[in-house]
Amino acid sequence: MTRIFLYDTTLRDGSQREDISLSVDDKLAIARRLADFGMHYIECGWPGSNPKDADFFARANRMNLGRSRLAAFGSTRRKQGRCEQDGNLKALLDAGTPVVTLVGKSWDYHVTDVLDATLEENLAMIADSVAYMKSMGREVIFDAEHFYDGFLANGEYAVAVLNAAAKAGADWLIRAHPWLKTGESTMASPPSASLRARAPP
Repeated sequence: MTRIFLYDTTLRDGSQREDISLSVDDKLAIARRLADFGMHYIECGWPGSNPKDADFFARANRMNLGRSRLAAFGSTRRKQGRCEQDGNLKALLDAGTPVVTLVGKSWDYHVTDVLDATLEENLAMIADSVAYMKSMGREVIFDAEHFYDGFLANGEYAVAVLNAAAKAGADWLIRAHPWLKTGESTMASPPSASLRARAPP
C-alpha cells in the first residue's frame, strides 16, 4: 500500500495572510495541535525573517512532537556564492530542525529575469545547496517553485531542475504552484505533488 505523508505550511503560508500576526506562543500552540493531529512534517517558516524566529525555533526544537518533524524553509545559495558562506543556508542550519525545505526556481523565465542567472547556474545553485544540506545531516525537501508554469513554458528545463535536486540527494521533490495560467483563462492547478526521491530509511 502506498504511504501518504502530510506536509503542513500553516506556520509560514498561513501567517502571511492579511491581519494575521502570530506570537511565538501562538506558533508553538499551532505546532502542538498539528503534531497531535498526526502531521508528518510541520514547516516552521523562514529562519531570520523576523526577530521572533530565533526564539521560536529554539523552543520548538525542545518540544516533544512525537513523530512529527519540523522543517525550516529557505532558498538555495546565491548566484556565484559558496554554500559555506551563504547567510540563508547558515540560518537554516542554525534553526536546528531535522528537515530543511529548499525552494528553487523551476521556471526558466524566473531564472533569467528574477535571479538574473543562466539556466546552468540555477541548476548548480540547486544541486550545491541540496548536497550541502545533506552533508550536514539534514533531510532535504526540494520545492520546485512555479513548477507547472515552468513545465508549460519549458518542460525539459523544469524536469532538469527536479533531476538536479534528486541527483544531489534530495529526499523529497515538491512540484508546487498555486495557480496555472492557460491561454486567456486562469484555473486552479492540480494539487501540489510530492515525489519521494529516495527510499525511506
